Amino acid sequence: MEPVTLTTDRLVLRPPAPQDTETVLAAVQDPDILRWTTIPSPYLVEHAQSFTEQLAPAGWANGTMFTWGLFLAEGEDLVGMLGLTMRSPGTAEIGYWATKAHRGNGYVTEAVRAASRWAFTELSIDRVEWRAEVGNEPSRAVAERAGFVIEGVLRSALAHQGVRRDCWVGALLPSDLGLPSTVQYLPAPG
Repeated sequence: MEPVTLTTDRLVLRPPAPQDTETVLAAVQDPDILRWTTIPSPYLVEHAQSFTEQLAPAGWANGTMFTWGLFLAEGEDLVGMLGLTMRSPGTAEIGYWATKAHRGNGYVTEAVRAASRWAFTELSIDRVEWRAEVGNEPSRAVAERAGFVIEGVLRSALAHQGVRRDCWVGALLPSDLGLPSTVQYLPAPG
């Protein structure tokens, strides 16, 4: 698939490119990003180069992972990163992080809604899943503000820094954004 650029009221979501390597490298030095994500730690220049030059473009090319850098529409400051990874037919998992300077402004929530809407309408996705280590309250707050329903805790479901950890799981469905599903959905009675 050809890479796609999305826009919101305040952001441009565009695939990261080689010219973003240094910006990504600098942002990911933040201990909070390293603490809560599965990004390599320490995060070195070769990790940033591999991400911007190989991993992100390959994900778009083979349709397995759709990654966007989140940039302010004015000024092109990096606000964060967001990815949708295909997990099974009709299901993608979303992951994101925000730069320290831009946290708390609702940018990532805005981007999560835009990317999810795109996945529902352009990829025929019927479920976007969110997972985060139990305790990652900022990620959970973004998910909930974006409309995700928290479904529970998965025991030992994440491996991070050599340790198995429990994670929260939530989901956003097309109907949560007022969109139709591609297949009929029959919720559990009750």
